[in-house]
Amino acid sequence: MPSRFAIVLVLFLLGVLHALIGWLLVPALSAVPFLPVLLGAWLLLSFLLIPGGMLARGIQSQPLSDRLAWAGMLAMGIFSSLLLATLLRELALWLAPLFRLDHDQFAFWSAVAVLLLAAVSSLIGFFNARRLAAVVDVDVPISGLPAALHGYSIVQISDIHVGPTIKHNYLDAIVSKVNTLKPDLIAVTGDLVDGSVQELAAHTAPLAKLRSRHGAYFVTGNHEYYSNAPEWVAEVRRLGLTVLMNQHVVINHQGASLLVAGVTDYSAHHFDQAERSDPHAALAGSPPHVAVKLLLAHQPRSATAAADAGFDLQLSGHTHGGQFFPWNLFVPLQQPYTAGLNRLRNLWVYTSRGTGYWGPPKRLFAPSEITRLRLVQA
Repeated sequence: MPSRFAIVLVLFLLGVLHALIGWLLVPALSAVPFLPVLLGAWLLLSFLLIPGGMLARGIQSQPLSDRLAWAGMLAMGIFSSLLLATLLRELALWLAPLFRLDHDQFAFWSAVAVLLLAAVSSLIGFFNARRLAAVVDVDVPISGLPAALHGYSIVQISDIHVGPTIKHNYLDAIVSKVNTLKPDLIAVTGDLVDGSVQELAAHTAPLAKLRSRHGAYFVTGNHEYYSNAPEWVAEVRRLGLTVLMNQHVVINHQGASLLVAGVTDYSAHHFDQAERSDPHAALAGSPPHVAVKLLLAHQPRSATAAADAGFDLQLSGHTHGGQFFPWNLFVPLQQPYTAGLNRLRNLWVYTSRGTGYWGPPKRLFAPSEITRLRLVQA
């Protein structure tokens, strides 16, 4: 639980930012009397709903908890767009004299544009987040790949975040889509849940229906550790997935060998020192000659250690591709890759934009994905 000081600080900053939006927009909208009233009412409601949504998990009563979470997360998404558009408007107002625009007219219509932009972007972002993720096809060229493994297909899903706003039906649709792809292997690269096994077991149950030639494999993400990782590891195993915690398996496919390893989340040692993420340990005891070494690692920043250990391909998630602008601009401050296929020495790293979403049900310029990767000869 966050400290009382942290809660007060967040509320203070949230209040300041809501007040800033009102201070910058309300005077410009006064030409149409009901607009300042509507904006003021929304800002007050938003200021109350956002912290309510963030703290909703502490409410035991259902469906009150989920409904409050929904309201708070929707408000957060709208607030984010409203704040960004307001700041961009201030830049436009600063530049307006250069174009000899009528100040009062421009101030009014630009304020109206801010409201419309926030509403439209939030609506589009909501649709993008709630629709079934599209399938993204990626070919990964591997040097020396045996002919038997050419075209080997791996379907990756990641960062679904089953929780207050993502439930059974959302995940069930994902599982059904994955199964239609008839993959050779399925990789679930962490951040499956936001909540306890007791709360969410009924909603993660569709995972038991995943089907592929060589099984489904799971690695923990940071959100599993926020939600009692040991219990989730046991539950995912009960559903029939193989959980790899600094471990590996070797798969034989038509006479060629594929090593599939998985590491605990990059931050796991902050919760349990015994579960420190270690790509080298994941290879311990592996046979000396395998055709391909695949690593499942929730965070892209495992890549340096994975390259050092000699892996050929790492599949990661965590970033959500930024989820919605402008947060994609901040991902590189923590992670080496935001999305897509990248190269680090002899290692390919694929970073999924995620199959669900976290927090606000909103995606802009970072669509969700179910990724179908094919190993091909370089």
